[in-house]
Amino acid sequence: MDKERILVGMSGGIDSSAACKLLREAGYEVVGATLRMWDRHGKEAPFIDDARRLAMRLGMEHYTVDIRDEFNEKVIRPFIDEYMNGRTPNPCVFCNPDIKWKHLIEEADRHGCRKIATGHYVRKVEDASGIWIEEGRDKSKDQSYFLWGLSREQLERTLFPLGDYTKREIKEMMAGEAAYEKKEKKESMEICFIEDDYRTFLRQAVPDIDARMSGGYYVDNKGLRLGRHEGYPFYTVGQRKGLGIALGEPAYVIKINPAKNTVKLGRREELTSCAMKIARCEIRDMELLRSPEARVCIRYRGEKYAIRSITEGENELTVEFADGATAVAPGQSAVFYIGERVVGGGIITYAQPTKK
Repeated sequence: MDKERILVGMSGGIDSSAACKLLREAGYEVVGATLRMWDRHGKEAPFIDDARRLAMRLGMEHYTVDIRDEFNEKVIRPFIDEYMNGRTPNPCVFCNPDIKWKHLIEEADRHGCRKIATGHYVRKVEDASGIWIEEGRDKSKDQSYFLWGLSREQLERTLFPLGDYTKREIKEMMAGEAAYEKKEKKESMEICFIEDDYRTFLRQAVPDIDARMSGGYYVDNKGLRLGRHEGYPFYTVGQRKGLGIALGEPAYVIKINPAKNTVKLGRREELTSCAMKIARCEIRDMELLRSPEARVCIRYRGEKYAIRSITEGENELTVEFADGATAVAPGQSAVFYIGERVVGGGIITYAQPTKK
């Protein structure tokens, strides 16, 4: 009997290599695919060669899919635009369903594979209520926060071989495997096209950004000027380090006003929000969100906040926190959980400050 074919999204690193190993041991015929989304310094990204070499060593089919133009249009340009509009973007949450999964599934269909697999540290659970993503066993590597946008159809066709493993177990598993790539790559939760710091990337992508954004001020909660900043796109709500200003006490970015090119600074307690609005929502079950067990996470590896109420509006939700939330940043994802289970998410558009 022929083995079932499965397509693995290969990055050339240890996680996707481990996914290939586990699936081969489980009896699948593994086909590799690497998405060429961007190039650094005008050259093909080295991870593509790494994935290609691994496939050759294992005698696997391997394909490279060039999606650079689409990635630039749908991921990189919106990323830049979000910062230029004073928000803090979360590009992975739309890249995953709209770019990565779309093209991996298309490639799977092209090569006779019913399912795809990735090296994400999450689990897929199927029960009477449907198909769900749940947190991976390794909570320090869990990537469920970034996958709330996957559709039911995409989940049905996806396996996550690493979900029940810790990163340490994966490293130990791969230590004696001469055929597999041992290089440590950037973790999947990092922005793949940012080499060092997003500010450097913005300066390269928008060469006149310093000239356009110069002349802006830090202000206090009364609007009084405290000093010059480098330009509002270089800051994010909740930031404390790297402000380049001394006020005699710790100062945090409270709010960004792109129209005035101002960055409001304040004390940590001023970062608390009592509610937020979210848009571009993908909610699997609204009734679950109204459960007392529902929690919402507003940043990767962040605290899960209790919810007092959720109000449905036109193309948006208003979420009231039971006890407030800290550093709610427009542009970031709000991801809803019941225990370890992801029940939906959306993009934060507005944070309502708690009145003092």
